[in-house]
Amino acid sequence: MQISPQLTARFERLQNAYPVKRSALIPMLMYAQDEFGFVGEEMIAEIAGRLDLRTVQVEETLEYYSMLHRKPMGKHHVQVCTNVACMLRGGYDILEQAKKRLEIGHKEVTKDGVFSLEEVECIGACTGAPAIQVNYDFYENLTPLSFDKIIEELDAGKKPAPVEVISGALHPRDPQETPLISRLFGVKDSRKIDVYLQHGGYQALEKALKEMTPASIIDEVKKSNLRGRGGAGFPTGMKWSFVPKDNPKPKYVICNADESEPGTCKDRPLMEMDPHQLIEGMVIAGRAIGANRGFIYIRGLIHTGAGAYECGEESALMESLEGKRGYPRIKPPFPAVVGLYGCPTIINNVETLSAVPAIIREGGEAYANRGTPKNGGTRLLCVAGHINKPGIYEIPLGMNMKKFIYEMAGGIPNGKKLKAVIPGGSSCPLMTADEIDLPMDYDSVAKAGSMMGSGGMVVMDEDTCMVDMARRIMHFYAHESCGWCIPCREGTTWLRKMLERFHAGLGRREDIDLIAELSKNMLGRTFCPLGDAAAMPTISIVEKFRSEFEDHLNGRCAYKNTEALLGAR
Repeated sequence: MQISPQLTARFERLQNAYPVKRSALIPMLMYAQDEFGFVGEEMIAEIAGRLDLRTVQVEETLEYYSMLHRKPMGKHHVQVCTNVACMLRGGYDILEQAKKRLEIGHKEVTKDGVFSLEEVECIGACTGAPAIQVNYDFYENLTPLSFDKIIEELDAGKKPAPVEVISGALHPRDPQETPLISRLFGVKDSRKIDVYLQHGGYQALEKALKEMTPASIIDEVKKSNLRGRGGAGFPTGMKWSFVPKDNPKPKYVICNADESEPGTCKDRPLMEMDPHQLIEGMVIAGRAIGANRGFIYIRGLIHTGAGAYECGEESALMESLEGKRGYPRIKPPFPAVVGLYGCPTIINNVETLSAVPAIIREGGEAYANRGTPKNGGTRLLCVAGHINKPGIYEIPLGMNMKKFIYEMAGGIPNGKKLKAVIPGGSSCPLMTADEIDLPMDYDSVAKAGSMMGSGGMVVMDEDTCMVDMARRIMHFYAHESCGWCIPCREGTTWLRKMLERFHAGLGRREDIDLIAELSKNMLGRTFCPLGDAAAMPTISIVEKFRSEFEDHLNGRCAYKNTEALLGAR
């Protein structure tokens, strides 16, 4: 088939970029789709031939990832987010306006082929909700009117100006903030190496190379009490120490930049505004474990993922990086011993690796003292939903959650009362307004029955229907389940259907306990944490807001008119 010289050059570069050729598969599929608008049969055969794969191996991978399409999409592919943060700020209104304006539905294409429309899960623009993505461009803080203006400009052959960096990343610094890894946010040309060098960039790497041994680097990271910022909160230095020193195989550093947890959008500005900090952190990590190659895994960029929440789980991410479906691996063995290509591997989040230069530069103890015991340093926290000042804030670990919400983030709009908070991404158990007067560190939040998670806080006011919130959260996890484990595959699907029926006013009293029971039956019974991630917020909502479920039994929802509920019967 005829492909452009540019695509040919990209293919040839990718074919030689990885230790195993199949790793080039997903990036090649993405580049092909960028040129042709979809991945057809001829392209499947072309890529299979270049990578010495069977066409069925290409097809099975292609079908798994939501960003890859077998049928032509429009010239402008309009993706409307309706996940929790966008839902709370009018995401469904934008979706309905899109359907009306474009005269098409979900995954449909206009007759002239100019536009296609898709309702999508979280696009990592939570602090700019409601948001859409058109091809690779983000448009945030939308109204139906501003949405129409974007479509009008695109239809006229113009390109509306997308946001340069995510909304809320740049704002007047609150005196209580502690800018450390976000210190270059807002500095002109901060992404350029000369600007990074002017602000002390790569001094930590020089110190690590000239003055420190691999063992002393790991010891310094242990002293810092840095815990993983991607969700699990595992001590970073301890994770690095698990890599065997005498293993003759190559070792790898992987940065997990997939950031697919709804409510979370703090890694994107770190890469947009301070990419060299991440690179420096990765090189120092490589020095610590003896790795000479690293990968940044991000949807659509660098090493290309193609849209699968499951690939945020470290073993599924490695499967994806190897050019396969993102299915989780059985553990043990753990990645530190048997990881990418069967070799020792460490996998850390963007924020975690971005903190490493500061730790080496100022010393582990100094970094630890910025936080609380066993919870060292600062934390990037993105707050979205019903909040006056949605944004991304860098705070010391241990700051009071209630103080953060009402002082730093400006409190609840329109004088409304706070009902609930998702403290660290949609997989965390929800907390009520009475539970938030506590320090925000891993141990304190865990003691209160929830998690710091990935730092994605979503705030809900008194007018939020918690049955609808449970429905939307479960819709996400049912959509993202890879289908490998029966408890997760079947459990999330059953729960999604039950919650949709319940919110429509068609629930039964026994369903309330059944929802909780089904959720508990998923806990600890899946190969990866996705089953737990779906279960934990659902259990908390049923336990803490049971009365709202009971209200729906009578076809009554205080947050949706009665006629709408009864009309569904």
